[in-house]
Amino acid sequence: MSFVTRRALSTLIPPKVASPKAIGAAPDALRMQRVVSFYEKLPRGPAPEVKATGLLGRYQAKHFGKNPTAKPIIHAIVFLLVVGYAQNYYFHLRKLPDELLGPKTFRNGCR
Repeated sequence: MSFVTRRALSTLIPPKVASPKAIGAAPDALRMQRVVSFYEKLPRGPAPEVKATGLLGRYQAKHFGKNPTAKPIIHAIVFLLVVGYAQNYYFHLRKLPDELLGPKTFRNGCR
């Protein structure tokens, strides 16, 4: 194996954890003991699943999590339609003559 290949593979392989007694020299043994104690303290197994909190976190967990759905696209379309109509009403439709909006008896909830 060439030097370049060994160097490239060494970054993928975690450092070898050996016992400090196998090292031999006292300064290296102390340093190796620190490495061993560090790796012993690391948690084993898969990381626990994080519970989503907040409104946006729960929405993302529900629609973008393990079972993604197309509902966010539908929600975005409905939101844009509502905002678009609200803007259209504010800037244009409220200034129309009363005859175009229908009989006065049914507007504003009055009879």
